[in-house]
Amino acid sequence: QVQLIESGGGLVQTGGSLRLSCTASGFTLDYERIGWFRQAPGKEREGVSCISFTDDTIYYAGFVEGRFTASRDNSKKTVYLEMNGLKSEDTATYYCAAEPGFCPPIWDLQWEYKKWGQGTQVTVSS
Repeated sequence: QVQLIESGGGLVQTGGSLRLSCTASGFTLDYERIGWFRQAPGKEREGVSCISFTDDTIYYAGFVEGRFTASRDNSKKTVYLEMNGLKSEDTATYYCAAEPGFCPPIWDLQWEYKKWGQGTQVTVSS
């Protein structure tokens, strides 16, 4: 069964850190780009980051402001999103999504990603 499984979410105080993981099951990530998206209550889902399968092209949304770092370990079939300096507005359900290829300059078109995880909740308290 083809699955993406996110983990690592939780409750953290403002300024804290979390590392999200996105692990593939039933397929390899070797040729997949991975997009991170998030959806806050009452808001539309938005793009956070995209990391290409070769790991040499990574995009971030403007609101990241250098606080998040995407990385991947294809041998573990896992992509990571290290989040530092968390703010209350980062509270959301975070999703990873996979699609073959490089991240294009417009990387946050959600309909392009065919495989999605179930999401992991991140809550930042002030």
